[in-house]
Amino acid sequence: DLQKSFTGRLAVENEMRHALDNNEFEIYYQPQVSLQDQRIRGMEALIRWNHPTRGIVPPNEFIPIAEESGLITPISEWVLGAACRQAKLWRASDLPPVTMAVNLSARQIEHPHFIEKFTHCLHESGIQGQGLEIEITESTLMRDMDGSIEKLRRLADMGVEIAIDDFGTGYSSLSYLKKLPIHSLKIDRSFIHDLTGHMNNGATLVAGIAAMAKGLNLNVVAEGVETRAQLDYIKTLGCDAYQGFLFSRPVGVEKATELLARQPH
Repeated sequence: DLQKSFTGRLAVENEMRHALDNNEFEIYYQPQVSLQDQRIRGMEALIRWNHPTRGIVPPNEFIPIAEESGLITPISEWVLGAACRQAKLWRASDLPPVTMAVNLSARQIEHPHFIEKFTHCLHESGIQGQGLEIEITESTLMRDMDGSIEKLRRLADMGVEIAIDDFGTGYSSLSYLKKLPIHSLKIDRSFIHDLTGHMNNGATLVAGIAAMAKGLNLNVVAEGVETRAQLDYIKTLGCDAYQGFLFSRPVGVEKATELLARQPH
């Protein structure tokens, strides 16, 4: 069966290479909503693979293979470029300003020419760093803390905001948070999913993360908010923003533009 899964994986790798050449990847956008006034303050760019025969392939089915094969680098670079171009279009139209959030992969950041490539992408798409947020997971940071700090500082100098994604799932020391030029912590959906009004372990952890972030003057964004009860609970903790199905699932560019157009100016 190993042979079967191996050829299966190689086939997926080959198909991903074709997907890049044939423009099969698309970006969906999920709104990040301010808890204070329920306005959209940002859009997270999320990749989807629109396969000619399989239809939409969810990221959890292809991203791990992309990471292992190294294809994650060209794919992530494509996402960054496409998201920057879309950010430029939204800024040029008469829509309320929002931040564009893009996920960076570990391999992308570890690339020796990462900063040059990133800067080139900004120039190509004609936008500045302001209004762009990059999301990086805790586990990515931990792979090379000193290298990450140095590179993230250079991005922050360009005006790029930095968010730590899936916060609370890694085993990082808190001391690094003070050293990093970060703006936001995103609380992983697995913690939000378990929230109820009772102070169980998940709720205690979320309350602890929110309190610590406030102490460090960081924004707190809750991911995966699906119910009114979860929303009410994260409000009591002083979270700044949330994203999740309660407001909107990730949507295509037309629908995302519609959601933005409905915002009060």
